[in-house]
Amino acid sequence: MDIEKVNSMDFGEFVDVFGNVIEKCPLIAAAVWSQRPFSDLEDLENHFFAFIDALPRSGQEGILRCHPDLAGRDLQRGTLTAESQREQSQAGLTSLDADDRQRLQRLNAQYRQRFGFPFVLAARLSDRAAVPRELARRLHCQPESELRTALGEVKKIGHLRLADLLGADPAGVESPRG
Repeated sequence: MDIEKVNSMDFGEFVDVFGNVIEKCPLIAAAVWSQRPFSDLEDLENHFFAFIDALPRSGQEGILRCHPDLAGRDLQRGTLTAESQREQSQAGLTSLDADDRQRLQRLNAQYRQRFGFPFVLAARLSDRAAVPRELARRLHCQPESELRTALGEVKKIGHLRLADLLGADPAGVESPRG
């Protein structure tokens, strides 16, 4: 899909197509639609990320809370969004053995208790061995720093999802910086 097609979409179509660029946050796509026309993929992406950056802390934490635990309950129940299912599968998280799954669930619970939102990681840029290591490492971060890191991961996920939707090479578009 090219940027002209994006710019010609009516509101409903735009929200249908881009409503899960930021996990379970179609409101962001709804707000971004009003910023048309976009000059290119990077411009579109910048509007999504500017919306996130402009939110108060409570709104930013709300965006994080829309993300599922990696290899968590939603995966086990089959209730992940199609995008999250694909991303977790690509990272090997859909085929963990029981011990690895339980370890990840314990770490996810500790993280959620410490920070008040789920651990967010661009799973597709990781693998099944790196996820628990990164989760354990980030458990020791300061809350302000971790909020910035988690929002940076949301932007990486959004970057990849937008590149997928527009058929672009994600490496060909400048990656977001936290």
